[in-house]
Amino acid sequence: MTIPPGELAVIDALRAGPEAGVYRDEVVSVRAWQGPRPRRHLGTIRTRHFDVHREGHQVHLVHCLREDQIDDDLSGLLAEELFQPGWLRGPDLFERLFTGVVVSSAPDPEQAWAAFYRNTLRHVEQALHRPGQAAVAHGTIAEYAPVYRFVEQQLAAGSVLEVGCCFGFLSLRLASAGRDVTASDLSAGTVTLLSAAASRLEVPLATRAADATRLPWADGAADNVLLIHLLEHIEPGLGDRAVAEAIRVARRRVVIAVPLEDEPDETWGHVRTVSLDDLAAWGEASGHPYRVVEHHGGWLVIDTDR
Repeated sequence: MTIPPGELAVIDALRAGPEAGVYRDEVVSVRAWQGPRPRRHLGTIRTRHFDVHREGHQVHLVHCLREDQIDDDLSGLLAEELFQPGWLRGPDLFERLFTGVVVSSAPDPEQAWAAFYRNTLRHVEQALHRPGQAAVAHGTIAEYAPVYRFVEQQLAAGSVLEVGCCFGFLSLRLASAGRDVTASDLSAGTVTLLSAAASRLEVPLATRAADATRLPWADGAADNVLLIHLLEHIEPGLGDRAVAEAIRVARRRVVIAVPLEDEPDETWGHVRTVSLDDLAAWGEASGHPYRVVEHHGGWLVIDTDR
């Protein structure tokens, strides 16, 4: 199953569905099960957590996840049960179904996303303090929790700008620890969602929609600039520009992290691979002291100290 061609409406993660427990847009319809799991109908793909079938161009998904079970490990569930086996394909469809499952898990979208953020941040802490217990088969959180810890260990003193923050869990952690943090992402919808979550969680976090290749900040505007698992999502030429922009804006340090893959993982929206040699080349071209490290992926740390 793939999404239909043509222009698609931007995902509105805070839009209420036609009824409680339902999310619907032009591509997907998602609802939570109410009561016992129904008998599987002809043409329905059934997995442990999901039933999915197609009607015309629309993908219909039903799930059995409760509000207290919704966190960022949902990414792993969708990938392992529906996308990696090949039942569904495409990063846009993945994002729409992810949004649909979260929104349909509670009576209203804001409540659903607040639970998603609280559950995820709590499970990140559990993964850091009890890694063996936190790891599960679809353990997306268990995989990126040590990445967050390593970022925190690389930071220079002072303010932080995270570029390509996505849901912004890392920025929320850093702001909660007392850092002056700004989180940015190309998607205005993602930034709006993060801003609402930060407000509900009472975390003092600044947010702004921004293109990583044209950052709207002055030279040396932030002590630390982070590009954490961003460069694999953008084409090589644009990646060079994003690194150059991070170096321009960083007063003291740039921290870059990438997954080390043999092939780009389409499920997560990766369009390229980045090697340790690529990281070293960026470091060398910067003209600043740098180091390349392998730790749950590849790392480039550039000291821009102005």
